[in-house]
Amino acid sequence: MSAQVTERDAAAALGADGPFADTDASFAVRPEQQAMAAAVESIIDARGELVVEAGTGTGKTFAYLVPVLLSGARTIISTGTKTLQEQLFHRDLPRVREALGVSVSAALLKGRANYLCLHRLDRSAGDASNAGAQQQADLVAIRSWAKRTRGGDIAELGAVPESAQVWSSVTSTNENCLGTECAFFGDCHVVNARRAALTADIVVVNHHLLFADLALKQEGFGELLPGADVFVIDEAHQLPELAGQFFSLSLSARQLRDLGVDTQREAAGVTGLLPLLAALLGDIEAAVRRLRFALDPLPRRGAWTLASGNDAVNHALDDVEQALDTIGVGLASHLEAADGLSACHARSQEYLHRIRVLRAAPRTGWVHWFELGDRGFNLSVTPLDVAEPLTAFRAQTRAAWVFTSATLAVGSDFQLFQAQTGLGAADTLRLPSPFDFTRNALLYLPRGLPMPQSRDYTEQVIAKLRPALAASRGRAFLLFTSHRALQIAARLLADLPFPLLVQGSAPRALLLDRFREAGNAVLLGAASFWEGVDVRGDALSLVAIDKLPFAAPDDPILEARLAAIREDGGNPFFDQQLPSAALALRQGVGRLIRAVDDRGVLMLCDPRLTEARYGRVFLDALPPMPRTHALSDVEAFFAQDHASVASLPPRD
Repeated sequence: MSAQVTERDAAAALGADGPFADTDASFAVRPEQQAMAAAVESIIDARGELVVEAGTGTGKTFAYLVPVLLSGARTIISTGTKTLQEQLFHRDLPRVREALGVSVSAALLKGRANYLCLHRLDRSAGDASNAGAQQQADLVAIRSWAKRTRGGDIAELGAVPESAQVWSSVTSTNENCLGTECAFFGDCHVVNARRAALTADIVVVNHHLLFADLALKQEGFGELLPGADVFVIDEAHQLPELAGQFFSLSLSARQLRDLGVDTQREAAGVTGLLPLLAALLGDIEAAVRRLRFALDPLPRRGAWTLASGNDAVNHALDDVEQALDTIGVGLASHLEAADGLSACHARSQEYLHRIRVLRAAPRTGWVHWFELGDRGFNLSVTPLDVAEPLTAFRAQTRAAWVFTSATLAVGSDFQLFQAQTGLGAADTLRLPSPFDFTRNALLYLPRGLPMPQSRDYTEQVIAKLRPALAASRGRAFLLFTSHRALQIAARLLADLPFPLLVQGSAPRALLLDRFREAGNAVLLGAASFWEGVDVRGDALSLVAIDKLPFAAPDDPILEARLAAIREDGGNPFFDQQLPSAALALRQGVGRLIRAVDDRGVLMLCDPRLTEARYGRVFLDALPPMPRTHALSDVEAFFAQDHASVASLPPRD
């Protein structure tokens, strides 16, 4: 990597006399951005570890890209989602590279499920006769595109949505990939993308790919990502939960069904084999159905002990084990008949192993649990603490590590995030948002609501919301802590005089497009709408949150984690539940002010904010803004200009 900038001073590059100010009329100097750039530059030189909380509007992407590009260090940047990954690669990185005048090569690397698999496309020829009209049309479009694509990234083919069912038939996973044994290995899109990443100065990935690689390293199967001198982890608040998922051992109904489908595909190419295996494949499908039926009386999510004491569940699981064992025996004598049969055999044995681990006595520090969907299930064994494997990997790389997000600390305390990730010795830096919340925002805490456990709580929240929505003229996000509350709210607000958009009625991206275009819509969301949503301007002027986002108390992983804290002499509520909820609330609040000219009202409905002793923790975690209990102040906010907002006094 050769830089044309002779002086390595990232803060100066982002200053009034730097290249960005010279070339971009919209660029604004931000001291917070310069402070972060200087800290990142220093940690790269020291090969150390840095945790940075950069409030909304800091410009954290440029704050790490500038020192990275000036350093000449080989870098892996990991983002929270594929959307952010592509934005970083296609928009932000080229802009910084051009402004600095540096010559760097960059690669965008996704997980293998994002690339067309030529082997599975070839095997899909027999699927069309059993597929519906839409899937048949999608397959035709994919085959046509396959002849002209160079990269094989499924995002290229806009005619077939990434959510389309057909993609699972023509993309691969770590489990069904044939590797070097594949007849198409020389033209493999995944292999080609990895080759490009191996020679690039900057590699942009997402957290799912990063953790898939870490998990593979843990198991000794090799590396998916190249080594680097610097790792930058953006949206780092997602790491603890994602790490737990990727270091888990899991088995789902879908994996078992896919094994049957893939075995049938591979066997269909061998004369006379499919009839021999047909009964075995029918056995696995029937056993999966019986297991799902046996699990049905149980909660949607719970510790495995709830299931292991159920005779029907145990008998059904015995049937699944027997079916997998029989398939393994049936395939063992035909492994050379087709490339994919050996992989199917290996999967059957791996799934058998996972079931036996699940049914064994739990090891200390691990939790065995299940989760049910409408038609499927997921059985998992998850570590309670991922700090140790993450710390070991970081030490092995001998690289500089930067972790950044808008929400990593509770107040000025990074303790929870550092404990979860093993970053207790890391340098920390907390940078507030440069946005003027005092002038441009108002916190509304309505009086008169019952405690959240009340049976009619959601109905009363909606009653308080209606006049606020009238004052804002729609233009609102209503964020809920449960899908049940969201559905109640959707029914109660069906008569609104504004467009009503409800999570689940359309894909998230489409709902957000409709929200922006409408200009006065009301969007009801839960879970994923609390973070990663960026709506700027007048279209979003009110964010309302129904309850403090404490994690569900019956979550089996949380239950086990709280028990471990209690056994160690800690306080589960103050050490885990409270700081986690405060961070989650800050994510939801972060949807409101997204640009320097944005204005808006934050409406927090939970009375525990002012009536519970711990409410102060949440209030202190919010940006500084005037506070009111009066609806008239909300109406005045929306009726008056910027200057009048500052005249509203904080109210207790």
